[in-house]
Amino acid sequence: MWIANNWKDYEVLDTSSGEKLERWGDFFLVRPDPQVIWDTEKTDYRWFNPNGHYFRSNKGGGEWEFNDLPEIWNINYGDLVFNLKPFSFKHTGLFPEQAVNWDWFSEIIKNAKTERDEIKVLNLFAYTGGATLAALNAGAHVTHVDASKGMVTWAKENATSSGLADRPLRWLVDDCVKFVEREIRRGNKYDAIIMDPPSYGRGPKGEIWKIEESIFPFIEKCSQLLNDDPLFFLVNSYTTGLQPAVLSYMINMAVGSKFGGKVEADEIGLPVSSNGLVLPCGASGRWMKE
Repeated sequence: MWIANNWKDYEVLDTSSGEKLERWGDFFLVRPDPQVIWDTEKTDYRWFNPNGHYFRSNKGGGEWEFNDLPEIWNINYGDLVFNLKPFSFKHTGLFPEQAVNWDWFSEIIKNAKTERDEIKVLNLFAYTGGATLAALNAGAHVTHVDASKGMVTWAKENATSSGLADRPLRWLVDDCVKFVEREIRRGNKYDAIIMDPPSYGRGPKGEIWKIEESIFPFIEKCSQLLNDDPLFFLVNSYTTGLQPAVLSYMINMAVGSKFGGKVEADEIGLPVSSNGLVLPCGASGRWMKE
């Protein structure tokens, strides 16, 4: 498992009964987590008086209950600054486990900068821009694409807070599939591609995305945007059916068969402070040149 263990401003303190107790900077949240199927004793007092607690509803969705939690606050990951605000479906605007991937590709970009004048990275389903900021900070030119205008605005705010707003980047509110198809027609190429596709979603014009049906054709299309000497290709998954072995198979077929290189896939996770164990948080598949 790849573990995001370099955080200072974030930690999973404990897990029990379908929930996790987290520290986000100076504030403590309790949020649902479907991976937590164990019922262990809650000995940490912060379980019972968090700054924010998201309660799931039996009818679907849920709601937040707040206790001295600001509307917006921020945390740092190295040089990066993320603005946080709790919103629908338990989210805060950041997936901390992805830091293990940021560290991985940032090292690749920094090493390649010694040989390449420009490194172009395409970030698809880019959300609030965690991977975008990491790639920018490592020295890449980034194209950030997400169908949600609100998420792209949030990503811009994170870039400004991180002092990266003047770096070479493009912000695009667009359906990722349609954007990739246009880029293929235009003949544009990238050194690296990152994608974090949802299990299910709709584009700006009602386009339906179901990951089990859409992901492999989409990866194949994206492989056409890689230049003749690409650096890396990253696919993240929070969908139960897309296990590491499935990610590895698809990336090998779509990318490895064209460019050689090395494919790895594994679960990603976060360390749990109370017991030294690791909470699984999805999976990632990685291709990199050798």
